[in-house]
Amino acid sequence: MKKILSRTWLMSAMVATVSTIMFSSCDKDDVIALPIDTSGLLVVHASPNAPGVDLLVDNAKVNSAALTFPLNTGYLSINSGTRNLKVNVSGTSTTVINADVPFTKNVNYSLFAVDSVSKISTVLLQDDLTTPAAGKAHVRFVHLSPDAPAVDIALVGGAVVFPNKAFKESTSFTPLDAGTYNLEVRLTGTSTVALTLPPLTLQSGKIYTVFAKGFAGGTGSQALGAEVIANN
Repeated sequence: MKKILSRTWLMSAMVATVSTIMFSSCDKDDVIALPIDTSGLLVVHASPNAPGVDLLVDNAKVNSAALTFPLNTGYLSINSGTRNLKVNVSGTSTTVINADVPFTKNVNYSLFAVDSVSKISTVLLQDDLTTPAAGKAHVRFVHLSPDAPAVDIALVGGAVVFPNKAFKESTSFTPLDAGTYNLEVRLTGTSTVALTLPPLTLQSGKIYTVFAKGFAGGTGSQALGAEVIANN
């Protein structure tokens, strides 16, 4: 009878000890933070006559200085899920873009603020940042000149590389041999050159976005041109 009582007492003591350890390990100071799913977001100011802007994610400003045409933020890490994005005139509460945007975890995006300031809107693209094959670079083209017609991007005097893209349209990232390219912008389907681009040097393993900027009839900083973004 004593042995049975002893075993019962011992088991009760063990259960009490384990329970004490479990409850003490759940002290509020010992709570383990769960990982937060994130996405990458690169924001580009591509509205030729818009002033410098601030970017707010869920009403929290994420840029330290005004973002001006045609610059970009580089990739920002944001929580995945549906986020509220606002673009404000820098230093003010005047909101020119307000949108709820869904972001998938571990996916990268580029958000372009586009068009003239009176009609400013956005273009959101997913960014495939898969590493290019050896000796290759990946390049995409985005047409962001509000008043320019549809265009082809071609080698100077040669073959078309990216055909028939109108305002707000884009290509996918396309593998090209690393090297330096002399490119021109032609009116779609013609040999009429609207713009000759500066030499474009593509490094092996790199990923680039080239976007048409400015107005077709613009001058100075608002003149028709092209901007290159290094995505990696």
